Amino acid sequence: MPRTALTGTRIRARRNLRGLRQAELARLVGVSPSYLNLIEHNRRKVGVDLLSALAQALGVSSDALVEDTDARLVEGARAAALRCNAELVELERIDEFTGRFPGWSKVLSETQARVERLERVVEQLNDRMTHDPYLGEALHEIISAVTSVQSTATILNDSAEIEPDWQARFHQNILHDSARLAEGAVALVNYLDAGNTDETGLAAPQEEVEAWLATREFHLPDLENDTADPQAMVYGQVDLSSEASRLLALQWIGRFQADARALPLPEFLAALFQHGLAPDALAHQFNVRFDQVLRRLAMMPPNALQNLGLPAPGLVICDNSGTLIFRRGVEGFALPRFGGGCPLWPLYQALQRPHQPLRQALVTAGRMGRSFVAYAYATTEVVLGYNRPTVLQASMLIVPADSLSQSEAAPPVVVGSSCRTCAQLDCPARREPSILMTATDPGLEL
Repeated sequence: MPRTALTGTRIRARRNLRGLRQAELARLVGVSPSYLNLIEHNRRKVGVDLLSALAQALGVSSDALVEDTDARLVEGARAAALRCNAELVELERIDEFTGRFPGWSKVLSETQARVERLERVVEQLNDRMTHDPYLGEALHEIISAVTSVQSTATILNDSAEIEPDWQARFHQNILHDSARLAEGAVALVNYLDAGNTDETGLAAPQEEVEAWLATREFHLPDLENDTADPQAMVYGQVDLSSEASRLLALQWIGRFQADARALPLPEFLAALFQHGLAPDALAHQFNVRFDQVLRRLAMMPPNALQNLGLPAPGLVICDNSGTLIFRRGVEGFALPRFGGGCPLWPLYQALQRPHQPLRQALVTAGRMGRSFVAYAYATTEVVLGYNRPTVLQASMLIVPADSLSQSEAAPPVVVGSSCRTCAQLDCPARREPSILMTATDPGLEL
């Protein structure tokens, strides 16, 4: 039942909250009690004038009676219900529940939102603990220093007599290893404390470049007219703190310039208006590679896409190994911070079929899965020579399916972020168990 059809339920709830009898409210607004009874049971529609009179008598706005003041309450309550055993919950009465008990609905919705945020934190921490190379090296260094100190201390403690020269060496070792331990611990703490609450610190030049682009909303307007100085854009930037990140940024600037020359912004916007979000038609019109169109779409001015009624898409790029070498996230489609992603992504299917454009409808794993359409393409970057490996690179554009027609969004493939944080338990491509849930959890059937 749509929420606008529950005006009567809200009127009844508001009347009860004010302690008014049905006959008293009917007298105040000038209708019969029987007619008001039909309205309160959603059997009669309410005219504009009568709705205004009822709202005035109840001390609320007309909007509060026609529509939920916050539609997120309904979605939050629904998500909380689906997290438990849905058979025990009257899903068809969620609108009625939120209309009659807005306070409890708000508590339930906020609790559900907090649970989801904590799940995302667990995913990020697990991803980091599993794949972050610096974190593993730092922990190994600390453990090595602790073990060395313990071994030396054991020798000094168990040996009754030690020659002065050897004793001095052992003391020197303890001093050196304890200093190494302290430095490693301080560096690890600083590393873990870096960044904001959503991130856990930059760990690689790639992430510095992505952060640098994110602050510019993944668009470099100075390069559209091909007159900017790439060196001036990169050096002196706070986000690009290492020489490696600056070199990667220069590579991205060069790629952006090439895409901007091949797909000039005014002409590209006109083609977008004509074709819509159709990378194949755009690539054919401009006679460019499919992956160039995918990158251009992901690096457009945000207001330009918004003016055309299109959302900002996400973009991921990987190399032959499957490791993600570029990430621009999109809401609802989680991307792993390190390593590779879900093997069912079209990104990896494209590596098996270079130079063949792919389009696949996707839905994220879980009860509240989101729908997307992914466009993928793999191209040969370098051919090293006879009987030598070929260097490939695959790109995948991720577009919310709400912006596309239903014919483009079906049939979907269920995908996740990575196996450790994926709720699809029976996935044939699963490499390792998920930390989110197990098959033995009661009421957690997918």
